[in-house]
Amino acid sequence: MVTKTFLFCSLLAIIFLFTSTSSAHGRILTVELIHRDSPHSPLYNPHHTVSDRLNAAFLRSISRSRRFTTKTDLQSGLVSNGGEYFMSISIGTPPSKVLAIADTGSDLTWIQCKPCQQCYKQNSPLFDKNKSSTYKTASCDSKSCQALSEHEEGCDASRDICKYRYSYGDESFTKGEVATETISIDSSSGSPVSFPGTAFGCGYNNGGTFEETGSGIIGLGGGPLSLVSQLGSSIGKKFSYCLSHTSSTTNGTSVINLGTNSIPSKPSDDSATLTTPLVVKVPDTYYFLTLEAITVGKTKLPYTGGGYNLNAKTKKTTGNIIIDSGTTLTLLDSGFYDDFGAAVEKSVTGAKRVSDPQGVLTHCYKSGDNEIGLPEITMHFTNADVKLSPINAFVKLSEDMVCMSIIPTTEIAIYGNLAQMDFLVGYDLETKTVSFQSVDCSGNL
Repeated sequence: MVTKTFLFCSLLAIIFLFTSTSSAHGRILTVELIHRDSPHSPLYNPHHTVSDRLNAAFLRSISRSRRFTTKTDLQSGLVSNGGEYFMSISIGTPPSKVLAIADTGSDLTWIQCKPCQQCYKQNSPLFDKNKSSTYKTASCDSKSCQALSEHEEGCDASRDICKYRYSYGDESFTKGEVATETISIDSSSGSPVSFPGTAFGCGYNNGGTFEETGSGIIGLGGGPLSLVSQLGSSIGKKFSYCLSHTSSTTNGTSVINLGTNSIPSKPSDDSATLTTPLVVKVPDTYYFLTLEAITVGKTKLPYTGGGYNLNAKTKKTTGNIIIDSGTTLTLLDSGFYDDFGAAVEKSVTGAKRVSDPQGVLTHCYKSGDNEIGLPEITMHFTNADVKLSPINAFVKLSEDMVCMSIIPTTEIAIYGNLAQMDFLVGYDLETKTVSFQSVDCSGNL
């Protein structure tokens, strides 16, 4: 029998409770995350079984992976239901609370606005820009408008207002005007942290598969219009997150930290901090890393997946995988996957290989009365050898069955959030690096 319970589902509902502190090194904002499948989540459905939640999360991973297109035409590459987090913020003066998808694969933050020409059904009231004293439309020659590039809808010349348009792969869409507003986040101390003059999209024509729970999308990608990029120097261009593997079934919590001290500056007593370069690529929304090899047990396999850049000195492809907190599964190049899967199968003991009843996962193992022996898998990123524990690479589908949470893809590879569980993952957008530190994220608050 399997000795540990690997109950994971990636869709997390994020209720952001920011704690602001000041030090000689600057402000730190700590964000508490509530897992979507936790009984404390507003999206919790008690009628869904663990298997229901896992299968739904896996299907969302596949759907989301299609957004990370290698083409420059981003219009057809985005999938609206790919967001795996919800974030609660306040916008305007006086502040109006909104709940929106927090998306590390998007830049422009947008919410549904009143008056709305066409809006999808939303549980909470629409944002009324006319009731905010700090709402200001962006001009057509503003930096925010120029940063839209192909997502610019045009200019309302009579009023000098910049318009935006995003179309998604599942025929969902949003259109509206670009503006600046004061965005505020409630802190646990009761004093909100405000960021005036933040650019966002005020959507008045939106439709498709967006959930009623959310008011829009909050962009946390690497482009200039994302919330993280706009906060810039106020957070030292640094942020990190720590996702707990217990947060979906218990009171375990996960966190996101914003600020200079959010990234560990030196190894802890029991766990070294591993750092790998971020590869700057087009589009700059996504966070690209370079995966050089994977070790399964004692077998090291050079990673042969494709990428966009060829290093002139090393003759190696760089930027061949996207790290994404919103995708559940890890997806690897299908050309590499056969050898990788064979190495895993050879290393598993005490179980026989069986098929996934849902047909999503490729490597499942049934133990009967035996204890399954699972191999250690190490991801060799440039300058960072990240060792995965069983909870990072396998999920338990039943009492005697586990499946590997890594599947093949014909698109760009993605390093998903199950592989990142119980790691403090830090992003330094100034030095262009990502760091990994193995920690118990359930005790990180």
